[in-house]
Amino acid sequence: MRDLLASAKLLLLDMASTFLFVVLLLLTNNIPLSVILGVALGVAQIGWEFARKKPIDTMQWMSIFLVVGSGAATLLTNDPRFVMVKPSLIYAVVGVVMLKPGWINRYLPPLAKAVVPDIAVILGFAWSGLMFISAAVNAIVALNFSMANWASIMLAYGIVSKAALFLIGYGTMRYIGGRRWQAMPIPERDSLTAALPQ
Repeated sequence: MRDLLASAKLLLLDMASTFLFVVLLLLTNNIPLSVILGVALGVAQIGWEFARKKPIDTMQWMSIFLVVGSGAATLLTNDPRFVMVKPSLIYAVVGVVMLKPGWINRYLPPLAKAVVPDIAVILGFAWSGLMFISAAVNAIVALNFSMANWASIMLAYGIVSKAALFLIGYGTMRYIGGRRWQAMPIPERDSLTAALPQ
C-alpha cells in the first residue's frame, strides 16, 4: 500500500498544475486567472526541485514547458476554443513522450523495477495509448459542447480514466510481481533484496 500511495503522490504532483487549471476554470470561468495560477504552480514545482537539488525528470520538464507554452498562447489569444482544444495537443505530445520505454520507472519502487521491468514497459505503452485516446475524446467534446460542459466532462473523464488505468496497472504489476517473487529460488530473492537500495 505504501508503494501505491508513493506512486499516486508522484503522479498527482506531476499533474497538479493541469488539475488546478481545470478546477479553477470550472469554479471561476476565468481563463486568465486559471492559466496564470496553473503556470505559477508548475513553475513553483520545478523551482522547488531545483532548490532541493533534486534531478528533474523528463516528464516534469515536458509538463512545465507545455504548461508555460500553452498558458502563454491562451493568454495571448483569449480564445475559449483554443483553451478547449489545447489539451488534445498536450495529450498527443505526452502520448509521444510516453512511447519511450522506461519513462514509468520514476513511479516504481526498486523491487518492481527489478522483478517486472517488462510489465512496466507494457504499462508505459498502455499509458501512451490512453493519452492518444484522451486527445481524441477531448477534441470531440471541445468541438461539440459548451465550455462549461467541456470542463465538467473532461475533468470527470480525466480523473476516472487515469485512476482506472493506474489501479489496473498497479494491481497487475503487484499480482505478476508477487507470482514471480514466489517462483524465485530463495538465494536469488535474498541476493536481489540485498542489492536493492533501502
